[in-house]
Amino acid sequence: MSYDLMVFEITKAPKTKKEFMAWYDKITEWEEEHDYETVSVTSPALQNWFMEMKETFPPMNGEFAPDDEAIKNDEDLESRLTDYSISYDSVYAAFSWSLAEEAYETMRRLAQKHGVGFFDASGDGDIILPDGMMIE
Repeated sequence: MSYDLMVFEITKAPKTKKEFMAWYDKITEWEEEHDYETVSVTSPALQNWFMEMKETFPPMNGEFAPDDEAIKNDEDLESRLTDYSISYDSVYAAFSWSLAEEAYETMRRLAQKHGVGFFDASGDGDIILPDGMMIE
């Protein structure tokens, strides 16, 4: 079991919680016509978010994943590996529960910085826009 969070393109997301949850359910069926490791399939704002996020929470897979040598030489690195699923309009991230608080804070801060929405999928279900407003 993982601690899951998502960032999303605010121009594509529905504006009510009920509609957002239906949209989220559709996205997490993972039926888009691409792999879910390639960051170039998503919006520029989400790409920028990912490029900064990966510095603290590197991806398990894909072109930015650390190699075995890097993991061997940094005992903390393996515990910070994150499973990202990158779609056209969102990036879903699955973290170790031991990193939940740090992951939440980092992801939320970078979402605001890069102008993307934030969804606490494993926690209280908050859907927060970059300006701090919540989708209710």
